[in-house]
Amino acid sequence: MASSDLEQLCSYINEKIGNVKRMLSLRNCGQEPTLKTMLDKIGDEIIVVNELLNKLESEIQYQEQTNHSLKELCESLEEDYEDVEHLKENIPPHLPQITVSQNLANVSDLDPEEPVKVEEPAPTKKPPKEQRSIKEMPFITSDEFNGIPAYMKSRLTYCQINDVVKEINKAVVSKYKILHQPKKSMSSVARNLYHRFIDEETKDTKGQYFIVEADIKEFTALKADKRFHVILNILRHCRRLSEIRGGGLTRYVIT
Repeated sequence: MASSDLEQLCSYINEKIGNVKRMLSLRNCGQEPTLKTMLDKIGDEIIVVNELLNKLESEIQYQEQTNHSLKELCESLEEDYEDVEHLKENIPPHLPQITVSQNLANVSDLDPEEPVKVEEPAPTKKPPKEQRSIKEMPFITSDEFNGIPAYMKSRLTYCQINDVVKEINKAVVSKYKILHQPKKSMSSVARNLYHRFIDEETKDTKGQYFIVEADIKEFTALKADKRFHVILNILRHCRRLSEIRGGGLTRYVIT
């Protein structure tokens, strides 16, 4: 056996002997009353520390889960923000614009210490004659647009279809304002249109709001071309209008 191996063996044996001596010393300490009390206290402290470590581990796990949830929430908010920015930059032109009246805009300019002048109410006027409402075509929704078959809408966009809806409504309102107008106040042009409108009515259109291609040409800048009729077909598919034919005319009825 080499000398180095013998030295390692002796060192190993001496280490084991030292461990045995320390264990015997600790065993003897546990039998002494004063030291036993101290060891009991140390044992209690170790139990308390162990419980604190368990609580700390649970808190760390909770914080990790919370951190993960907050990251997911942050990513979701970023996606929502991008969607809102996209909507803000791509507002369809046919949507009505909200305007703030001058009175409301000037409210913030009022001096809070200046007494507000109370204006006396104006004498009540005779309420105007109630105007008859005119039925208009609702705009196509994004869900409806997505449900239109691809072969039908081809390359038409959501805004292009609703632009035509806006123009059709313009023609309907213009036509029925003339029909609801007292004959005495009509101009010669309006009177001629009035008679044409009456001639175009049939028993099937009674109580319905409809227009013909002549109304499109009269009241809008639309052209009754192939693209226009493709959009009319889409509007029929979305149940926005129907057709009544007769007398060489196609009547587009608002449904």
